[in-house]
Amino acid sequence: MVRPLFPQEWKDEGLREGLQEGETKVLRRQLTRRFGPLPSWAEERLGQAGEAELEAWADRVLECQSLRDVLGGSAPLS
Repeated sequence: MVRPLFPQEWKDEGLREGLQEGETKVLRRQLTRRFGPLPSWAEERLGQAGEAELEAWADRVLECQSLRDVLGGSAPLS
């Protein structure tokens, strides 16, 4: 049996989603200011990232010299 969500759970879920959207927005702005317009692969990575990954990238944007270094992983070489 599926238990329906109660108002507090809705509120908590909405808050988590809103915080993650805000983290993504701020990180996108920081990356754009530092490295210029973001390529599609970077936008895709940002859109799929979880909270822990966004936080790690937010720290790395201050230290890394390239967008590829910040986001790592599957960034295309061209």
